[in-house]
Amino acid sequence: MRTALTELVGVRHPIVQTGMGWVAGPRLVSAAANAGALGVLASATMTVDELRAAVREVRSRTDAPFGVNLRADAGDARERVRIVVEEGVRVASFALAPSRGLIAELKDAGVVVIPSVGARRHAEKVAAWGADAVLVQGGEGGGHTGEVATSVLLPQVVDAVGIPVVAAGGFHDGRGLVAALSYGAAGIAMGTRFLLTSDSTVPDAVKARYLAATVNDVLVTTAVDGLPHRMLRTEMVAALEGAGRVRALAQAVRRAAGFRRLSGMSWAEMVRDGLAMRGGGHGGGGRRGGGHGGGGRRGGGRGRRLSWSQVLLAANTPMLLRASMVEGRTDLGVMASGQVAGVIEDLPSCEELVARIMSEAAHVLRTLPPA
Repeated sequence: MRTALTELVGVRHPIVQTGMGWVAGPRLVSAAANAGALGVLASATMTVDELRAAVREVRSRTDAPFGVNLRADAGDARERVRIVVEEGVRVASFALAPSRGLIAELKDAGVVVIPSVGARRHAEKVAAWGADAVLVQGGEGGGHTGEVATSVLLPQVVDAVGIPVVAAGGFHDGRGLVAALSYGAAGIAMGTRFLLTSDSTVPDAVKARYLAATVNDVLVTTAVDGLPHRMLRTEMVAALEGAGRVRALAQAVRRAAGFRRLSGMSWAEMVRDGLAMRGGGHGGGGRRGGGHGGGGRRGGGRGRRLSWSQVLLAANTPMLLRASMVEGRTDLGVMASGQVAGVIEDLPSCEELVARIMSEAAHVLRTLPPA
């Protein structure tokens, strides 16, 4: 299946594996790339040296094109961009809209730039700045998310920009791919569906929690960091939602103390990172972690006043993600999740998943009534 996305980035199938923090490492990215999708490495969870090593590891595992997800507002963003250019990475995706200058720098080096967005106006902005394509995530997507469903947001963006649009939020099978194409998208992006593959390094106990979830077990809460955040319903999330301000602060301080030791951050750094959340979402490109969808700024948190417990938890959300996605702590970690977790029932390999999606899409297209 050839679309504007496959032509732009050189992949066989119009499918993107999103850059999920602590999840999208070299093994998953290379497996997705070898399956014919665009694998995207989640760089924000890595140091600069780790990023270069991870890019080279992906390169050693596949000859197919792949991408790197970058955080445009990171202090070392230009250094990371230089690695992307020097290592010959095909695609740079962004959780927060990159500047016009950063887009130009990457494009001049031959890198395809695909920012993630959660609103039509953001898509229009990055398109005007020269982005090659845009990934738009509807409210069904995991991690920090908005309120507008993909079926409403996607056609708005398609109509607003003249560049390829990749649809994210609620996709997991071939029927969804055909639906996205019918709206005018050039492909789909999936996070949770790729997390739940045999190539994903997420611990088995965590995968089991996702597979056991129903659609009603995937909720949007502001209790963790003050911003709308789609995740699995867990005992920790329920405790945060039911806690009063004093109890919530005590829980946040206790968890923050433990994660401060793990992350090496000072209290001042943690509070500063948490306060930075007042400016909006950090989606899939957080400094030490991220969500499962496109990860673009949703706009829902702008001007929102956070409690002190939310400030601390905002700074530690990436570490809460690490606790589950790396350490397997289903009792302690946050499990960001797209709503599709409630309908996923198996753990195929990336090769099996992509082949199945494309086969399903071909079947759906054959059975559509003639025009």
